[in-house]
Amino acid sequence: MRKKELSAIFASFLVAGTVLTGCNTSETSNNAKEEKQEQTENKEEKKESSEAAEVNYAQVFQEAVTELEKAKEGKEVDFDKVIELYTNNLQKLAQDRDAEFEDKVDQHITTALQAGKDGSMDRVVVKQIFDKLMQKVFYTTMKHEFIEVEENWDNKEAVKEEVEEAKEYYEILQSTVEKRDAANGTKMVDVIAGGFAEIDKAVEANDQLGFQLGKQVIDKTLIKTFYLATGNIPNGYAAKAAEAAKKDKEEAKVEQAEGWAFYQSIYGYLNGHAPEEAAFILQQFDLQNDVTKLDPKQVNKAFVRGYAKIALDEYKESQEYWGEDKSPITALEGALFIEVIDKDLKDMLGEEAYNKLTQTAQQYLEAAKAKDKKAGEPLIKELQETLQTVVEQAK
Repeated sequence: MRKKELSAIFASFLVAGTVLTGCNTSETSNNAKEEKQEQTENKEEKKESSEAAEVNYAQVFQEAVTELEKAKEGKEVDFDKVIELYTNNLQKLAQDRDAEFEDKVDQHITTALQAGKDGSMDRVVVKQIFDKLMQKVFYTTMKHEFIEVEENWDNKEAVKEEVEEAKEYYEILQSTVEKRDAANGTKMVDVIAGGFAEIDKAVEANDQLGFQLGKQVIDKTLIKTFYLATGNIPNGYAAKAAEAAKKDKEEAKVEQAEGWAFYQSIYGYLNGHAPEEAAFILQQFDLQNDVTKLDPKQVNKAFVRGYAKIALDEYKESQEYWGEDKSPITALEGALFIEVIDKDLKDMLGEEAYNKLTQTAQQYLEAAKAKDKKAGEPLIKELQETLQTVVEQAK
């Protein structure tokens, strides 16, 4: 590996990332609103175009990953084949999501594949970047399908079709969820299946709120999946890279790159609510950062602070929208972000206090659904006080 060139490539990734991945900022939100009308007008045309050139994304993705896996075994990788598979089948999908979410995933993948071909980047690192960034594309495309569901809600057939497409993109990601379940003793595959069941039920009943709640369960459980892959101790890549650095610095760099690539799926959301924590984690995974100085405990604490801050923001929004559908939706989001860091909160607060926190979150959600302000006000105050304590203790 030519380390200087490798660092330069990652520098370009991170510069693009800091500018373009923060897709939850108000500026991005305003741009999205301005572009929504144009996107709606072009929707049917795009749909017809995609149907005309049907791609089996799961199959092509697996074929490319299988070829790149050869690097791990010390075999020659046919980069021309991988580049062709990507360019002809996957690039358009990546570019569509880049345009929608103001991202640069296509640039990252193209740069990495070229660097693998010319030997300026470790080929095992290239595999990890391609694999994890394409997972981000499938994740954001699933989110895109849910946006389409909202926009087409009055057309039940179109809605059912969009939900089925969302399920297909999730199926590509399911093995990643299964790996995290196996490593951490979680049951996220079951939770996501339950979320899709809720969506199916909501579509049949014309229950838009039910759809929104099911969608949040799926989305936030995938966020938890990516968090467990990156910042969790001992099974996240920050911890794995730090451990590997004690024996094999090159292997540690691969783990660091894997963490960086997985982190891209959740950086934007975190950056929109907790920019200081998001930037610190990004810097820790930066391949220009000496992997022996990567601090998994501080990465973990930054995640815990960040997700506690997001939960606080969601609860504040729930208060602001009291009496509207958005209040229980954001109340559920707050509860789900508590669930993202459940293990960390149990360790920090103790089992009993954690159980009390989740019980309060559930009671507040029920109060928001019932529009019972008298019951809701003391509950949300308790939630906010506990989460603020978490932010302070995780410093």
